[in-house]
Amino acid sequence: MTTVQAERATPSGGPEQPPVPAWQRALTAPARLLADITAALRAAPRRQLRAASAVALVSLLGYAVLRHFVGTSMVDMIVYRAEGAAVAHGQDLYALRVTEWDLPATYPPFAAMLFVPTTWFGIPFLRVAVTLGNLLLLATLAHLSFKLVGWPRRELRPVGVILITGLGVWLEPVFTTLRYGQINLALACLILWDLTRSDHARSKGLAIGLAAGIKVTPGLFAVYLLITGRIRAAMVAGAAFVGTFLIGALVLPDATRGFWTEYLFDSTRVGKTVIVDNQSLSGLVARLLHTENPGLPATALAALVAVAGLGIAAWAHRSARWSPRADAWSVCAALVTAVLISPISWTHHWVWCVPVLVLLAAEAAHERSRPAAVRRFRWRLVFGLTLLGFLSFAMWIVPHKGDLDLHLPVLSQAPASVYPLLGLCFLAVAALRVHSRRRAAGAPLVRLPAPRADLDGLGSTGTQKAPAAH
Repeated sequence: MTTVQAERATPSGGPEQPPVPAWQRALTAPARLLADITAALRAAPRRQLRAASAVALVSLLGYAVLRHFVGTSMVDMIVYRAEGAAVAHGQDLYALRVTEWDLPATYPPFAAMLFVPTTWFGIPFLRVAVTLGNLLLLATLAHLSFKLVGWPRRELRPVGVILITGLGVWLEPVFTTLRYGQINLALACLILWDLTRSDHARSKGLAIGLAAGIKVTPGLFAVYLLITGRIRAAMVAGAAFVGTFLIGALVLPDATRGFWTEYLFDSTRVGKTVIVDNQSLSGLVARLLHTENPGLPATALAALVAVAGLGIAAWAHRSARWSPRADAWSVCAALVTAVLISPISWTHHWVWCVPVLVLLAAEAAHERSRPAAVRRFRWRLVFGLTLLGFLSFAMWIVPHKGDLDLHLPVLSQAPASVYPLLGLCFLAVAALRVHSRRRAAGAPLVRLPAPRADLDGLGSTGTQKAPAAH
């Protein structure tokens, strides 16, 4: 049984315990979380924990100094606060324009309702609170990434969480999320928490539905659940999304009507497709073609990658009996596909680099233990190049002020679109890995295996083990 399977295994012996009411679980959740964190820290090796804490502290102090001298606008946080104020004061939500860039509201009414509490505090306080909150969310995303991948050993995970929290601020997507005061880390935690839960959980899909109600695009993960056979979870996600729509329609009927019939389809409210800030396939095509409206070529490429990416994700999911970490590859393929095919994927939307890097680090850590038949890649090189890409800030080095995004020379195209290129390479590597693992195990490459009865939280069997992992 693999590590991630063992963590989700249900005890088979002993008397069956009566179910705990949901309200009781909710009341005791903070205490249980604190107890779990305390137990994990006590189990972690003292020496490694102290070293990781020192490294993280130095890194965060360096980030704080840089932030102080460079300055951070936290412009998106200001927009969220303005949306909450519009809801609280009964103003036209989608008519507002704030900051020197005249930024509008772009999220559904349900999201604006969630921003109302930000109006209770001043902007200076919010700058500190949102930054600290995002650091806690980064730690949570690291924990969920380790849980997804099933690596490293459980006693070492607090060390990893501390290191990622301290050093992860230098990853460009995380750095930019902190700079703008964005909610990407919160949405990532909602989605990844749901995807790492047991398939037997009745409420699996709820968090994905709520995330879709906040920002629409996470709805792709309901499709992912559906094509990987988690039909009930997909239906729960759909029901939760409909619930957010109904809440918005009940509280803000005019704003709801305007958003879902007009503003959702007005891409000019979000931003220009061609600028280097946009690291989606549409942005890549727009810069290659030197046009602000990439039109049919971008749509066709996004559709092709959507089918291929979700197909790879489903293929990896159904290969779990032959391949360790197959479900982690499946989830990460879906995550990368989502940001690739979105019409607008700002650089800070790529916070999914955290679970992707954790997965590649796990592969690099196990590189020498692989059989020769599946030792196709040098995973340390793959991990190093991917890490370098997300640390590079390459798109900002390319001259892009004014209309220069429209006239980028050939040599500037790759650094200007570094994330979509990394994403496409990741999907190709994922497909080749599934193929090589299936061949090494003597499994069929295309025909799907029979349905599995005993599934863990990610869909892999609890009793079988990949031959290559023996």
